[in-house]
Amino acid sequence: MDFINDYIVLIVLAVCLCVGYILKNLIPTKKINRFIPLIMAVIGVVVNLWVNNFNLTPEILLGGMVSGLASTGMHQAFKQIIEKKKE
Repeated sequence: MDFINDYIVLIVLAVCLCVGYILKNLIPTKKINRFIPLIMAVIGVVVNLWVNNFNLTPEILLGGMVSGLASTGMHQAFKQIIEKKKE
């Protein structure tokens, strides 16, 4: 799994984390939850393409998807930390 860390693009991760947070709070129903990983993967690819001047390579595609999906896991980690502090 260490090789996947090589494909995380911090700016893409941060953008996806922010967009995912806004999306989750903008649409409070649970129906959107199952689509958030898919949406973040797509947004991650688009942002990574933008960062790389729309030059599509397998590495850019993978970097966008990994970063977008990592943002969903990061959101869950932050959520658990915040909930522990409230207790």
